[in-house]
Order: sequence, then structure tokens, then C-alpha cells
Amino acid sequence: MKNILVTGGAGFIGANFVPYFIKNNPDYHLVNLDLLTYAGNLENVSEVENHSRYTFVQGDICDRNFVEDLFQKYQFHDVIHFAAESHVDNSISGPEAFIKTNVLGTFNLLDSARKLWMSAPNQYNEGFKNSRFHHVSTDEVYGTLGETGLFEETTPYAPNSPYSASKAGSDMIVRSYFHTYGMNVVTTNCSNNYGPKQHNEKLIPTIIRKAISGENIPIYGDGKNVRDWLYVLDHCKGIELAFKTGKSGETYNIGGRNERNNLYIVDAVCSILNELQPKSEGKYQDQITFVKDRPGHDLRYAIDATKIENELGWKADENFESGIKKTIEWYLQKYNN
Repeated sequence: MKNILVTGGAGFIGANFVPYFIKNNPDYHLVNLDLLTYAGNLENVSEVENHSRYTFVQGDICDRNFVEDLFQKYQFHDVIHFAAESHVDNSISGPEAFIKTNVLGTFNLLDSARKLWMSAPNQYNEGFKNSRFHHVSTDEVYGTLGETGLFEETTPYAPNSPYSASKAGSDMIVRSYFHTYGMNVVTTNCSNNYGPKQHNEKLIPTIIRKAISGENIPIYGDGKNVRDWLYVLDHCKGIELAFKTGKSGETYNIGGRNERNNLYIVDAVCSILNELQPKSEGKYQDQITFVKDRPGHDLRYAIDATKIENELGWKADENFESGIKKTIEWYLQKYNN
């Protein structure tokens, strides 16, 4: 039985990944390390809390001694690293936490893994010759696009917020451990995730929550900002595939090929809500209001997923229409209880 460390496994994407990975990988015991900040919630992983191959540890990846002790205790064979400060608005008002967690925290994990797994550059210790560090990142490191074009793995980095800059920094540190030490690393950069277990503050949960409570539904600026939407379980499947079969040192972009602007998103969610839980009067679209745009708001992100599709055989199972209906049904059950 190999021990794998999954960081941030009580957050949105991690909490979808953890039960999926445990179910499909009987040769692994999974240790979920999460600080349980506002973004982490143990209810998100309640379905595995008593599983024999699951252990939860609360702790901070910024605490170097704690991280090293954890690696020594569990002798982790692999790492999949989700843990990150990720809310862009929060990075504007309080950037320091993003630099600490996303840059220093990633370094602490990488260097603790190197000390356990390797005796020297390009020399793995016995029992760790196939150990891998998988770093989960974002398309926001590439900056913003105009009306055309797609982010590819070779697109130059041009982060525009403290959040995306901190993630770009963490990506570069992971890259350096491959080129300097020969560490077996892989990085995935994903587009906008949506689906069950996302934090209430994010766009789609906010639309649903505000709609059914009768409040104004806030949309930044003119609502024309475009994102490539990826159903979270499709992302989890892509991460598992890259972790198992991706080439060491490579980056793989994971995107849903579902470009939609925020106006489309809010109208689509409201239209489905009109069907599933109609108002007594009017339609949910009546509650849409426009608010001042946030600073540094990138106009458009869109990922070219050709590399992971062609080289690893990944493909998204959900299109936006099928994924958003599943998502809304999940949140209605949550908010109506």
C-alpha cells in the first residue's frame, strides 16, 4: 500500500478528487492535508471520512517543520498538490497570504519530497524511484486573451493579479525542480471549474443562492468576460490521467472547450431555475444587476486541451449544458435543506 499526499483535499476541486481517487485506486492510502480555512470544509469529504484508506490531517503547508515531519511519518510515495489560496478578489485586498501559501507552501512540499525521495540530483532513493509530484495550477497564469486564440502549454506567462502571479511563481518552482534535480514532476493548468462542492462565493453558486433567496444577482462590469468552463469531475479525471501517464517535466492544459461569457452563464442558470423551481411571479432573470468591475479583471481565458487529448487520451465527458444542470440540481438540494 503506497501513501499519497493530497493537499487541499477539503476544498472544491480536491474534495471532488479525493473520493474519486480512493474509489479507483485500491493500492493507495490517501492522506488529505488541509488547513481548513474559509475555502475548506470537511463536510465536502464526509463520504470517505471513515474509509480504511483515508486519513485527514489538519495543517499548514507554510510550516516547513510540520511538512517535513509529515513526509517522514507517512513516507509519501507521491504528492498531488491542490492546496492554494485561489479567490482573486481576496488576492486584491490581501495578497500576502497568496504569496505565502502558493509560493512558499509549494516550495516546502517540493523540497520535503526531494529530501525524502532523492539522495542527489537525478538519484532517487530505493522505494521512491517512481515517485511523482503533481502540481495543480490554473490558466490564469497566462494572463488574458483577445477575442480569438487559445492558451497553449507554450503560451508565455503574463499573470495580472496577485493570485495568478503567485500561481505562476509556484509553477516555475516546480519546473526548476525537474530541471535542477531531475525530480519526477508534472503540472496541469485548468480552466474555470464548476460543479458540486464549490464555495458559495464563486460565480455559479452565487447566482443560484441569490436567485432562490430573492436577492439581486450581481454581475461584474458588462458581463462579457469569457471563461472556458470545465466540469469538476472531468478535471479530476484529467488530473488522475496526467498523474499516472503524463511525461515527467511536462505541462498539460485541461479545458472543457465550453467558452461562455458571464451573461450567458447567468441567463442559463436562471432559465434552468425557472424550470426546476419557478418563482411565484416573474423570472429569475429579473434579479440580475450589474456591479462595478473588479481591478485587473481579465477579459477572456480559453484553453487548448489538444495536448492532453492527443497524448494521454483525455476528453471531457460533460458539455456545459449537461454539467450545469447537474450542478444546479446539487445546489438546490443543498440550499433548500
